Amino acid sequence: MDFGLNNSLDLYKTLLPAINSKINELSKYEIFYVKREDIWNYLKQEKWKDDNISLAEMVDDILNTDNEKLVKYVKEKTLNVLEGENARQRTWF
Repeated sequence: MDFGLNNSLDLYKTLLPAINSKINELSKYEIFYVKREDIWNYLKQEKWKDDNISLAEMVDDILNTDNEKLVKYVKEKTLNVLEGENARQRTWF
């Protein structure tokens, strides 16, 4: 996955137009709580485990990611964060 980019931030910036397009698509379905970073992290964790992936494949993955799977990922991530906060609050007493 070496595209002549120095780091993950450069790759993220390169893919940002595709990520923004996905955000626009989601907003058409009134899904406003999925953020750019959510799309990036979802694909890094679920899809881009192989280092031999082309930039074109990454753009295709962004644009064609199943919206329901992405929403489920964000909801589960949010729930895990909230459960972690609740557990920390209980330890205060």
